[in-house]
Amino acid sequence: MSPTRNSHGSTAARVIVVVADVMAAILGLWILMYLLDANRANDLVQFIHDAARWLAGWSHDLFTFDEDWARVVAGYGLAAVVYLFIGHALAGRLRRY
Repeated sequence: MSPTRNSHGSTAARVIVVVADVMAAILGLWILMYLLDANRANDLVQFIHDAARWLAGWSHDLFTFDEDWARVVAGYGLAAVVYLFIGHALAGRLRRY
C-alpha cells in the first residue's frame, strides 16, 4: 500500500463522515425544532424542514403512531441513524483499503 493511496482513502472517508454527520444533524435539528414548536413561518425553520423532509423522504410517515411527535421522532430519527450508520461504515471500509 502506497502512502498516497492511503491518504486519498482517508480523505474520502473523512468527506463521507462529514456528509453523513451533516445529514444527521439536519434531521436532528428538525426533530428538535418540531418538539420545541419552532415558528414554521421563519425562513430558517422552513429551510431545515424542507431539507429534513427531502432527506427523510423514504422514512417519513413510515410509522403510524397516534401522536404526531412520535411519528416525527421515529421517522426522521430512523433516517438520521441510517445515514450515520452507513456513512461511518463506508468510511471505515475506505480507511482499511
